Amino acid sequence: MSNRNASNPLWNADLEPTTPAQRTWTATHYAALWVSMAVSVPAYMLASGLMSEGMNWWQAVMTVFLGNLIVLVPMVLVGHAGAKHGIPYPVLARTAFGVRGAQLPAVLRAIVACGWFGIQTWLGGQAIYTILNVVTGNALQGSALPLLGISGGQLFCFLLFWALHIYFIAKGTDSIRWMETVAAPLLLLSSIALVWWAYAKAGGFGPMLTTPSQFDEGGKRAGQFWIVFWPSLTAMVGYWATLALNIPDFTRFARSQRDQMLGQAIGLPVPMGLLALVAVLVTSATVVIYGEAIWDPVVLTGKMGGISVVLALIALIIATITTNLAANVVSPAYDFSNLAPSKISFKMGGYITAAIGLAMFPWKILETTKGYIFTWLIGYGGLLGPVAGIMLVDYFVIRRTELDHDALFDAKGIYSYHNGWNWRAVMALVAGVLPNLPGFLKAAGFIASTAPVFETLYTYAWFVGLTISAVVYFALMRANPPAASH
Repeated sequence: MSNRNASNPLWNADLEPTTPAQRTWTATHYAALWVSMAVSVPAYMLASGLMSEGMNWWQAVMTVFLGNLIVLVPMVLVGHAGAKHGIPYPVLARTAFGVRGAQLPAVLRAIVACGWFGIQTWLGGQAIYTILNVVTGNALQGSALPLLGISGGQLFCFLLFWALHIYFIAKGTDSIRWMETVAAPLLLLSSIALVWWAYAKAGGFGPMLTTPSQFDEGGKRAGQFWIVFWPSLTAMVGYWATLALNIPDFTRFARSQRDQMLGQAIGLPVPMGLLALVAVLVTSATVVIYGEAIWDPVVLTGKMGGISVVLALIALIIATITTNLAANVVSPAYDFSNLAPSKISFKMGGYITAAIGLAMFPWKILETTKGYIFTWLIGYGGLLGPVAGIMLVDYFVIRRTELDHDALFDAKGIYSYHNGWNWRAVMALVAGVLPNLPGFLKAAGFIASTAPVFETLYTYAWFVGLTISAVVYFALMRANPPAASH
């Protein structure tokens, strides 16, 4: 008899495997999902970060594209479990970490998502702040508030945009899917319009497309390309390392494996590469138009003037809220629900996410390129890569893609291990995270220096963590298999 009922502390209706009737997402839905998530302010700013480090335009665009091509692999593989078994990420994590232990990787993923939620909400609030200042003649401008470091007007717009997310969280996942599908073509058209505006206004695309790489002979950083390329590539992979874990939250609604695989293959790497190209082309034109390179699209649209400001910023607001709802609300909502399924629903999990995101002072993370790309993106990539490695080995090698659905919600079933925890997965996670820790502490400014080997490892944090944890987990499961796992 199934133990999936309201009296079971491991179960609620939001974590239940999806039924055939619920599996309606097609390849088009997944492509639209990725387009609407890719076209966002932080993604637009990725190429700028790379060019500020010395790359020329095509090196920056190719690094973004290659990073997304790499992360597509775990995205599709982990997504297989969602499409086959209809379960969200925190429930899938129970097979490797145990029915209780799964709370550990779920919370790690949720905390990162809360940070991203705050970042995206801040950027969307800044777009609203710019619109209102254009309309009111800068009525919202003012001095920074103590402790916060932002003005009262900026805080008001941040909270206003935050409240808009609460509305969609209250409406549930169907409203999110509808928003993504409608927004995707609008965002593509907005990107094309922005490129056309830049080209027409500048009479071409400007000098940045002919500016040589600083790594070329005679450049400021001659011969240092690979030193910058590898951590940059790791950061590009890290950008979507969050979704590479919780993609089952979406693929559990897939009509078929083909739909999730094809939709993701079309929707992820190409739009991200094209958005990087749009960013480079438009920014290059701003050098001619305004006499300086303007990488932040919110700042750029504020300079445009006329009705184009309002139209461009509305597009930015739509882009930001669609990305935020899909990438940074759905996953942690399930993760927090998994902590106490009988008490925390999907909606309540969404409200918790919004509350933590509010408290993280996201504008502090975005203060510098170094903080954004080399500390934030690489840092959490080194934390989540190991989880991906463990889950991939467990699902494809240990389980051969076969799962016992009832046991996923059974405190004494085959995924209970020892008191609900699989110590092998926890040890593998620690083994994958530890080598990246000294490099992260130095990058974040917590320590002044560390051994060169740790700095080198941190350069490849996501790859290092994923590989070490995958190997350690496989070895431990083979050397000391759980008694109930076969």
